[in-house]
Amino acid sequence: MSGPNLRQPLSSKRSWLYLVCFIIFVYVLVYMPTPYVINAPGSADELKPMVTVSGGDPTEKGTFMMTTVAVSYANMAMLIGSVFDDNEEIGPKPAQSDRKEYEAEQLYYMNSSQSSAVAAAYHQAGIAYSIEPQYVFVINVPEGNTQIHGGDRFVTLDGQPIDSFEQLEKLLNRKKAGDTVNVAFDRAGTTVKQQITLRSFKDASGKSRVGFGVSIGEVQKVAPTNPAHEVHFASTSIGGPSAGLMFTLEIYNQLTKGDLTKGYRIAGTGTIDVKGNVGIIGGVQHKVVAAQAKGAEMFFVPQGNYAEAQKQLQKMHSTIKLIPVSTLDDALQELNKLPVKS
Repeated sequence: MSGPNLRQPLSSKRSWLYLVCFIIFVYVLVYMPTPYVINAPGSADELKPMVTVSGGDPTEKGTFMMTTVAVSYANMAMLIGSVFDDNEEIGPKPAQSDRKEYEAEQLYYMNSSQSSAVAAAYHQAGIAYSIEPQYVFVINVPEGNTQIHGGDRFVTLDGQPIDSFEQLEKLLNRKKAGDTVNVAFDRAGTTVKQQITLRSFKDASGKSRVGFGVSIGEVQKVAPTNPAHEVHFASTSIGGPSAGLMFTLEIYNQLTKGDLTKGYRIAGTGTIDVKGNVGIIGGVQHKVVAAQAKGAEMFFVPQGNYAEAQKQLQKMHSTIKLIPVSTLDDALQELNKLPVKS
């Protein structure tokens, strides 16, 4: 008489163990969140399709391009892969834990960048304009606040319409901590009404205020006195403030006669203010790689980012002409010196 066959049950248990291990391995490798992002070269996008001046001169034989950094929320597989890619860089996740909140903040910075670019171009071209508030919205929200979401636009507070930060501040100054207010938000096209208890907090300057305890921004429109100088931007999912200089050059090119590009593919980066001052940005080493991939011949870079950009271009043996600038005037002088490309 033979004994019981234990091999089959053991084999079955082993198969289940392998399956469980495989599932855990896949989860850790692909689905388990990490506290990191991967920064890599993004795109170099032509600006003419994105920017239109109503009565502007559309002549442009070359092109101005904005450059971006691709930011990916990393899983373990991506982190391992990035070790073998010289163009990828691991960094900490943004302070905002919610991806939508981070994207809302970046789009706010892009809107502000576009407004500054329009104002800088008008200022340079001597065009009269005014600045008009459009709406106030939430940039980011502390963890645990579920009533307010990043990207929410204020519609009313206690029945009073909110179009500007000044209006909102005036209403909140009449309140005290512990008061409850009725707020209507526009949340992705849907009106959301909330009863919110105000609290006391300290702002960036250390002054005590009463409010919602969230970061708030105001989107403004730069309106020319003459409608023929109106600037229109195409919708974009690209965020951040660093396209200011290149937007300004594209707008100024359309506002004025002639073609500043002179047939060249011109990329660049840098923030800008109303007076045309160019500010430093992050990720320039990735942006010059993106520009190289799109055939850029020149790259405008903020003076403070020049050394890092130059180091990356030398590493790539790139032929891109790197031009450091501190102001819009610096960039225009360089463009005016260019010979027309044959």
